[in-house]
Amino acid sequence: MKSLFVGNLSFQTTESDLTTLFKGFGEVKRVQIAKDRETGRARGFAFVEMPNDEEAAKAIAGLEGKLFGGRNLKVNEARPRAERTPTRNSSGAGPRQGKFSNEDYSESARQPREPRW
Repeated sequence: MKSLFVGNLSFQTTESDLTTLFKGFGEVKRVQIAKDRETGRARGFAFVEMPNDEEAAKAIAGLEGKLFGGRNLKVNEARPRAERTPTRNSSGAGPRQGKFSNEDYSESARQPREPRW
């Protein structure tokens, strides 16, 4: 099973469009267009899974740089997803090391504030 990355897609491209395009090179197992989480709009790239490695290589050779939907496609073998580090906004990431925390000041004496009138 070979997973292919297809980039520089038109935002109007559908999964059936890609299935039809890649069927000319062999069997297509799955097509997944990446969508934005918040808007649901296509992000301009997709992943196509083909069970036969030879057919996948033919698809890469035949479609790389080909004009499709008004854009030149970028087609290559998909790389495995890199391990991501937690971001500031991630939830449930556990304690943040090296970041500011109120726990650092819980036992220090508070200075009285000056009134604001």
